[in-house]
Amino acid sequence: MLTAPDLNTDEGRETLFESIAAGLQTDGCVVTANALPLLISSGLLHRIATLQHDDFRRAGTGRGQEHQLNRFVRRDRIRWLSHEHPAESAWLDYMASLQQYLNRRLFLGLFSYEGHFAHYSPGDFYRRHMDAFQGQANRILTTVLYLNPDWESRDGGELVIYDPCNHDKELCRVRPAFGTLVTFLSEEYPHEVLPAQRDRYSIAGWFRLNSSTAAISDPPR
Repeated sequence: MLTAPDLNTDEGRETLFESIAAGLQTDGCVVTANALPLLISSGLLHRIATLQHDDFRRAGTGRGQEHQLNRFVRRDRIRWLSHEHPAESAWLDYMASLQQYLNRRLFLGLFSYEGHFAHYSPGDFYRRHMDAFQGQANRILTTVLYLNPDWESRDGGELVIYDPCNHDKELCRVRPAFGTLVTFLSEEYPHEVLPAQRDRYSIAGWFRLNSSTAAISDPPR
């Protein structure tokens, strides 16, 4: 796991972004502790505290006409982010800066970013899945930011990431500790969320390519 430099400086932020880019280039998956400036992470934590249960909706699988709810697959609730709230906007701007850096450094052609708060109540989970499938060219990079202060091993809720070449081989487990950021190639890594023993919050997000055509518009979600 990487530890972020002083993110209150431009140099520190660029050092962090370079470590993510280098990790993606060599391994395809990067876990970084303390990955946000304190002003952004504390703002997001405060934002979570102001949201009520009814502000979230039951999450499903698939997009568009293929979207469906399946409590056997996943049981979390989500709320999409927007620039309407300052804390959410700060995170989206931070991801926009990362997008620009990765495009410049790795020539990925990332076009947009979408993200949502995810709330796992005690006992909730998300079975092993992929965020994108080979050749569909929609979600390219997945990001997961954790917003859980004082999270301990007994609280469960780990993110399990599996080997791209052997989907039954576990590569790592990530404890959803406050400020930890996970970044990985969406088409490569199967992953799952183990049942949490207490309320668990995160921001799941995806960098996307522009797959619009003259006949079909591809909205962010």
